[in-house]
Amino acid sequence: MSNWNKRYISVIVAILLMVGAGLYIVDQSDFDMEEQTIEIQSPQGKLTGTLTLPRNHSGKLGLVLFIHGDGPIDSTHGEGYKPLWERLASIGYASLSLDKRGIGGSEGNWLDQSMDDRVVEAQQAIAWAKEQSIIDDSKIGVWGASQAGWVIPKLAGKEHLAFSILVSPAINWLEQGEYNTRSQMAKDGYSTEEIQNQVDYENQIKEILKKHGTYEEYTKIAREDNLISKERWNFIKKNFASDATADLHHFKTPVLLLLGEDDVNVDIVDTEQAYRKGIQPSSLLHVKNFSNTEHSMLPTSIAGSEWKQSLRFLFAPRSITVDGYMDEIEHMLTAFSL
Repeated sequence: MSNWNKRYISVIVAILLMVGAGLYIVDQSDFDMEEQTIEIQSPQGKLTGTLTLPRNHSGKLGLVLFIHGDGPIDSTHGEGYKPLWERLASIGYASLSLDKRGIGGSEGNWLDQSMDDRVVEAQQAIAWAKEQSIIDDSKIGVWGASQAGWVIPKLAGKEHLAFSILVSPAINWLEQGEYNTRSQMAKDGYSTEEIQNQVDYENQIKEILKKHGTYEEYTKIAREDNLISKERWNFIKKNFASDATADLHHFKTPVLLLLGEDDVNVDIVDTEQAYRKGIQPSSLLHVKNFSNTEHSMLPTSIAGSEWKQSLRFLFAPRSITVDGYMDEIEHMLTAFSL
């Protein structure tokens, strides 16, 4: 066979492989559910989001309201929620998730919100859901991650939640911040002295916050490589005193607490202890700790690598979270539905 023929065949094979990979990716991203774009009018401005339903649904559906963690998050969390939405749809549950204020079509600025503001927003979402004829208002519950751990316990004191699913929630804002600093720096190989130096610096900032100091006071001591924006400073000022401890007693319905043993953001031992102490009777609480798992329920092996996460989501989106994570959620909700 001539060299030209060999090159020609190689090109054809490469093209076929690329086409096959493309078709596979398209197939993997075709989630078995119905997605609807929604709008909610509120006194604080319009909220936009996504409602997902099982395809070919009939009868009333339970609903899971998604409450985001920190950051400028859209309703799908960059498509990351979709594998869980599909699983929820497969067991007869709708999912409702809003764009944070200032993201997508939602009006306002999420950095202007306190945790209490976020509770009000969740109440507005629940009120909207109860108006939808397809939703069973006795089966509305919540899923929330990280910062939602300061929202959901408050919400449970204001709304009847059929169930609550919490992923990696912290208890105390300031303590969580120090734990994150120490854990992340230790993981990154910093010395004990370097870690303590950073903690001491952050403690100076905390003192300014506790005295309700201004952004200008903060910038006088801030390190250039660590400078946050004025909007972010004001957001922290509104929320740095957050502590979920006193609100945990509001839970009166089943709570699923999901934790990753390699979480460098949240002290999972502190979180589990607080939930076990604060939620009574204890039969309401189920805790699942996942080994080799980090803050976002990703396997630790891919959590620190954007390209590994991207490849996993492209070729196997339903396997991007740790094995058993979605199973725990499905088990809770199917048991609840019996």
